[in-house]
Amino acid sequence: MKIKEIIENLRLKAVAGKENLDADVTSGYTSDLLSDVIANSKEGSLWITLQIHQNIIAVAKLKDLAGIIIVNNREPDEETLKKANEEKVPVLCSNEMAFEISGKLYELIKA
Repeated sequence: MKIKEIIENLRLKAVAGKENLDADVTSGYTSDLLSDVIANSKEGSLWITLQIHQNIIAVAKLKDLAGIIIVNNREPDEETLKKANEEKVPVLCSNEMAFEISGKLYELIKA
């Protein structure tokens, strides 16, 4: 499933990396610990987190993640958005909790 389809279905807001919304998403990974994401996420996953600092972009690039969903109505600062745009990492925002978005993403991808 493409990121842009997930945006429509989950009513997400794309705030960075908009040129890569045609990327394929193979799974999801939910965690707020960067070391956990580095150790356990899979290439092509959409990462669900409440973290908003620049290091999330570095982790997404390191693991070749499809993008990042930031939950709980949080939005990254300008420096994080700038880095995401430079690295072409899609960053999406949701007002829902990680639990809710994780379940909805699972249902979309596994359908």
